[in-house]
Amino acid sequence: QLQASGGGLVHAGGSVRLSCVASGRTLSSSTVGWFRLAPGKGRQFVAAIRGSGRITNYAGSVKNRFTISSDYARNAVYLQMDSLKADDTAVYYCAVSGYQLMASQMGNEGSYDYWGQGTLVTVSS
Repeated sequence: QLQASGGGLVHAGGSVRLSCVASGRTLSSSTVGWFRLAPGKGRQFVAAIRGSGRITNYAGSVKNRFTISSDYARNAVYLQMDSLKADDTAVYYCAVSGYQLMASQMGNEGSYDYWGQGTLVTVSS
């Protein structure tokens, strides 16, 4: 089970940190991805982190603004979102793959087996 949290209303330029906590699955041996679903758009890849070596990958639209990190002692992955824009408004989902995904696989939602329930981030301009 995945529990995503931390969403809310924030002004443009502000920051939010999302959390994804897992139960029944060890994230250090998995790949965790964050995706988002905005109104009128398909689900988009945001960022991912692979347990072994803590390899990370980001969508171009969030690179240098968002940071994905992990705390495997807490079995958690975080998404620090800085310099937020109105276009970042979306429901954010975390997802887990039981595999150590290659970078080329991380952006494909079909690579992930389990999904959290989503947390809404609204950025006001």
